[in-house]
Amino acid sequence: MKKIDKLVLRSFLGPFVLTLCIVVFIFLMRLISQYLNELVGKDIDFLNYVKLLGFFSLITVPVALPLAVLLSSLMTFGNLGEFFELTAIKSAGISTWRAMRSVMVMVAMITLFSFWYNNEVAPWANLKGYSLLYDIKTAKATLNIKEGIFYNDLPGYNIKVDKKFADQRSLKGLVIYRHPTSDYNAGNREVILADSGLMYTINNQSYLVFELYKGNQYTENGQTGGGSYSPSDNRQFTRSYFDHYKMVVSLESFGLKRTDENQFQYHEYMKNAKELQKLEDSLKKEYKKTKDGLFPQSKQYFSYAFRAETLPKATAPKYGKWVDSLLKKKPVVLPSEKEQVLASALTQAQNVKSYAQSNKTYLTDKGKTWYRYDLEMHHKYTQAVSCFVMFLLGAPLGAIIKKGGFGIPVLVSVLFFILSYVLTLQGDKWAKDGLVWVPFGAWFSNTLLIFVGIYFADRALKDSRLFDKDVYIIWWERMTKKWQQNNTLKKWRGNKAIYSN
Repeated sequence: MKKIDKLVLRSFLGPFVLTLCIVVFIFLMRLISQYLNELVGKDIDFLNYVKLLGFFSLITVPVALPLAVLLSSLMTFGNLGEFFELTAIKSAGISTWRAMRSVMVMVAMITLFSFWYNNEVAPWANLKGYSLLYDIKTAKATLNIKEGIFYNDLPGYNIKVDKKFADQRSLKGLVIYRHPTSDYNAGNREVILADSGLMYTINNQSYLVFELYKGNQYTENGQTGGGSYSPSDNRQFTRSYFDHYKMVVSLESFGLKRTDENQFQYHEYMKNAKELQKLEDSLKKEYKKTKDGLFPQSKQYFSYAFRAETLPKATAPKYGKWVDSLLKKKPVVLPSEKEQVLASALTQAQNVKSYAQSNKTYLTDKGKTWYRYDLEMHHKYTQAVSCFVMFLLGAPLGAIIKKGGFGIPVLVSVLFFILSYVLTLQGDKWAKDGLVWVPFGAWFSNTLLIFVGIYFADRALKDSRLFDKDVYIIWWERMTKKWQQNNTLKKWRGNKAIYSN
């Protein structure tokens, strides 16, 4: 490897690693902030939160790679241009493309890595991350009994506390309704009133203990299984007083419970390109089979009242004739026969219409699912290729702008990333709605931006001062001066014409 390649690669790798970490962190914070309200207040151990952050960090890498390549390319060649290193390289007879070659090879390797990552690591990370996120979201919040409000998150209990002291253990004025969890229609069969009490957990927070003092317990014994009361029911009501009563409640319903990950594998984000292709082929066959069977199956919803083979040749109906014209050719025995035929025809037409509408909805939904799988399969390639496209944008722009650091490069990178994001969303929307061919929608953003990159590359090879404000100031002054000269010339010609007259 030549010194020029080492110089350029060293200038690229440092900003690339740094910007990749920053971009991953930014995207990770955006995702976490999106679900923050559903994550806090849960009785989840710290390790599961670390796992969640780790999985989502892996998920953000495919999106972060193109932006990191764009920003680091801009910074690399912007720094080389700002400190006249790029000028020195050109003065030595080395072209701009030759100076970019080592970074181009590195970006090509990043592109291949991105495809492998999208196809192998990303589906696994999506499955693990989103399944864990679902379990955390559905986990019950930490036990939090508030003053004056009935707490009903404990299965089988409704609890109200008048006062809760600073130690979070001592309670004053307790009302506890207890009802059987096996029969919710039975209602509250036990009521406990206590003057004071203590609340704490035991066995590694597996059980909640209430120690109640000076209270009464009201219990209804007898028939169960119905919510309504009747005088004939054999029920007994008892009341007992206590000085000290201990009640233990299981906290099994709290905490994290893992769901079978197989329930999430249907989503396109959890599948690689081979699996997506297999599902797409299956959906295509099912779609075509349903579509081809529409007309043959529709025949069961209607019958022919007038068949050509059942009528005389002279009165046989022709295609395109209405029912009224056909009825004129067939003798009607009863006056109501015409109404019966028309009612039957209307019913059958409505059945056919309903059949057609339901199948249209089914085919539309099936087509959208097929488009989604096909689109995700193309995204395995487009996200990888976008790394190279961003290099074609960033490297020439850096050579033209000749500004390094985190100022102008960050601004330009954000603008082009937003443009790429908007174009990708638009192409995806067209493809999902079936408005355009799926490959066209998937490659829409990369196709447009690659032409922009080729244009910038051409400007960079020609040492264009595309973003030099002095060029535009000089051009504006020149155009202003020319405009003023033209106005002066017009006035002189006008005055000359007046004097000549």
